[in-house]
Amino acid sequence: MKHLLMAVLTAVSCQLANAVEVAGVKFDEQTRVGSAELVVNGAGLRKKAFFKVYAMALYLPRKQGDAEAVLATRGAKRIAISLLRDLTAKQFVDAFEEGMANNHSEAEMAALKDRLKQLSETMLAIGEARSGTTIVIDWLPDSGTRLTVNGQVTGKDIAGEDFYQALLKIWLGNKPAQDDLKQALLGKAS
Repeated sequence: MKHLLMAVLTAVSCQLANAVEVAGVKFDEQTRVGSAELVVNGAGLRKKAFFKVYAMALYLPRKQGDAEAVLATRGAKRIAISLLRDLTAKQFVDAFEEGMANNHSEAEMAALKDRLKQLSETMLAIGEARSGTTIVIDWLPDSGTRLTVNGQVTGKDIAGEDFYQALLKIWLGNKPAQDDLKQALLGKAS
C-alpha cells in the first residue's frame, strides 16, 4: 500500500511539474487529439483594457516558433481556452468574427461565411460562459473543427482545414487579437 501511495504521489508531482501555468490556469505539456499526441507550443493571457479575459494554450504535433509554420503544420491541433471572467456568448462570437475579419480579405471571409455562421450559432446556443469555463477547439483531420465546452462536444464538426487556419489567425495573423499573446503562443513569451 505504501508503494502504491508513493507511485501515485510521484505521478501527480510529475503531472504538476509538466504543466504550463498562465494566470493561475494550468495547461498540460502534452495532450491527445484523436490519435495524435500534441505538445503545448505556447500559452498566454488575453487582456482587454486592464481585465484578464482568458488564458489559452496552443497545441501542435511539434513546436513551431513562426506563425506561418504553425499555419502550415498538418495534422491535429488544439486551442484550449479557460475564461477568467464571465462573458456572454455574443461577446465571444463578436470577438471571433472581428478577429477573423481583421485577418482576412472580403473574398476570404465570403468563403468562410457559412462555416463561421455554423460556429457562431453553436456558440450563441450556449448563451453565457462563466469564469472557469473551458473551451477547446480541435482540428481533427478526419472530421473537421470540433468545439468542446466544459468537456462536452457542442454542435457538429465544421469541415475544412482552411476554416481552422482562419481561426488560428485570430491570434497568429498579421493583425492578432493581442501581439504579446501571439508571441506567447509561439513560445516566445518573455
